[in-house]
Amino acid sequence: MGGWIMQSSDTTKYNIHAKITAEGIVERPDVVGAIFGQTEGLIGDELDLRDLQKTGRIGRIDVNIESKGGKATGEIIIPSSLDRIETVILAASLETIDRVGPCNAKITLDRIDDVRAEKRNLIISRAKELLKNMIEHGSPESQEIAEEVKQAVRVEEITQYGPDKLPAGPHIDDSDAIIIVEGRADVLTLLKYGIKNAIAVEGTNVPPIISELSKIKTVTAFTDSDRGGDLILRELMQIAEIDYIARPPEGKGVEDLTYKEIVKALRNKLPAEQWEILQDKRAANNKNRAENSHTTKHHPHASNRRPPRREVTVRRRTLATPTKAEEKEEAVTKPLESENVKLVLADKAPLTHFNQLLGTKNARLIGRDDEVVTEVSIRELTQALKSVDEIRGVVFDGVITQRIIDIASDKGIEYIFGGKMGSVIKIPVNLKVLTEATFKDA
Repeated sequence: MGGWIMQSSDTTKYNIHAKITAEGIVERPDVVGAIFGQTEGLIGDELDLRDLQKTGRIGRIDVNIESKGGKATGEIIIPSSLDRIETVILAASLETIDRVGPCNAKITLDRIDDVRAEKRNLIISRAKELLKNMIEHGSPESQEIAEEVKQAVRVEEITQYGPDKLPAGPHIDDSDAIIIVEGRADVLTLLKYGIKNAIAVEGTNVPPIISELSKIKTVTAFTDSDRGGDLILRELMQIAEIDYIARPPEGKGVEDLTYKEIVKALRNKLPAEQWEILQDKRAANNKNRAENSHTTKHHPHASNRRPPRREVTVRRRTLATPTKAEEKEEAVTKPLESENVKLVLADKAPLTHFNQLLGTKNARLIGRDDEVVTEVSIRELTQALKSVDEIRGVVFDGVITQRIIDIASDKGIEYIFGGKMGSVIKIPVNLKVLTEATFKDA
């Protein structure tokens, strides 16, 4: 095996243990040769044992075998620094070996040890002893030792994810949902409280892997309540598919939060569309306050002056008789009247599509002849709407948001049929917005 790189024990993640029995007398070189020879090309070039050992991703194959009564039995141990999926595939391939040298043989997988878990157990066990000794001797530093132990365990769990080696919890690949935070300290804080599906962007230049993850997972953005957090969140909303927004209490960072504050912030998260609506409202309110403040500065006694009687009369008349502009605004923002949906209610195609979609979490884009142009998941609906033209309607079993309404209106779509209405501010007059209740009430 000269020329192969010996794998360092500090890079080993797993140890594969297998049992071997052979119908004859065999020795270690025979077993090693059978392992390399009979697995070559079996599970693809990427998991070729010779290449893996040359690059140090597989360590030296250790074989302990003894012969007795014309038969040989023993144990095979293979150190692996591959990820767990690749490791179990490699381990399973050992059981396909049926000959060693000239003898029939059988290899059976015994177990796969997680070396890092064993290290963590050793850390915790030793730490308990240290903490017990410190408490027994009345040392005032016992709490500090305990905190250092917790930190050691948390650091052991933190991983590096993707080509940019982003700080992340160990469950990013396994979890259907992930939490995006700003930095390594935030990931460590969440790990401290058992939240292992967080990943940090490490600054405002958000890496492409974040956008890729957002396409396949449910994403919650959890950034600090400061200007830096606002900038990162704004960039995330532009380049990734963010589903929910969670924020710490005003003026706090994620790394400063207690367990109770973290749970409360994540429980009170808002859908991304609703958060954008609230931001627009706040921006409009801030603008109005700024304009009013500007007016007050130019008329310092305006609040103390009583307006002339004629001005009051004009205002009352304006309120009693709306102008054309106000009538137009009212037409745009007031809820749907029955007259607004009669054309769609004349046929039952939207309701039929809706009933077929119940429970699927999918959406359908309906063509001019009521045919299904495309069917996508609700998470992909806004993107799908932006990329199609010449469709008549949208049907989905979900919440109708202002964002979906705005996109549909821009595309000239005739109707939207959803499960229920969300926080909608205005509905354009050229768009019919329907729910299941619309048909029940008709």
